[in-house]
Amino acid sequence: MAVDPLVVILGFGVFPPEHTCDGDDTSPAITILGARTPYLAIIMEDIDAPEGTFTHWLIWNIPATEEVPPDLPAAGELQEPAGAMQGTNDYGTIGYRGPCPLRGESHRYLFRVYGLAGPIDLAPGSSRVDLGRAMMDAIQESGEAMAAYGRAAETGPPRC
Repeated sequence: MAVDPLVVILGFGVFPPEHTCDGDDTSPAITILGARTPYLAIIMEDIDAPEGTFTHWLIWNIPATEEVPPDLPAAGELQEPAGAMQGTNDYGTIGYRGPCPLRGESHRYLFRVYGLAGPIDLAPGSSRVDLGRAMMDAIQESGEAMAAYGRAAETGPPRC
């Protein structure tokens, strides 16, 4: 089955500090164009993590919209967007956790957005694997955007 394309716009190519561990660690606004399905899901992953792909955010059952609002709370079930659910990231917490590579490293973060035929019957706090299985047959559209984030190496006093 062919999947129709979505246009995903972050509004930045390098994460602003407020969306990282060096700032307020808040979720960014995401613009999604071309959705014709009633629901959306988003998975954000660090594709350069040393131990393999690292999941930073899972959110599903977002009523179709052109903009997912910023600063979503770290809760399993959200009031706004109404009915949206968030899963457990690879930090072991529910909701968004922003980029936080080791000092001196820069990583790329992929936002995958899926247009879903209907709501996913999955409990808040579910894992990346559970979400992938639950939405497998419901995906009708998809798109992605990427942004990078790097942290300066810490410098100490000069050595003699």
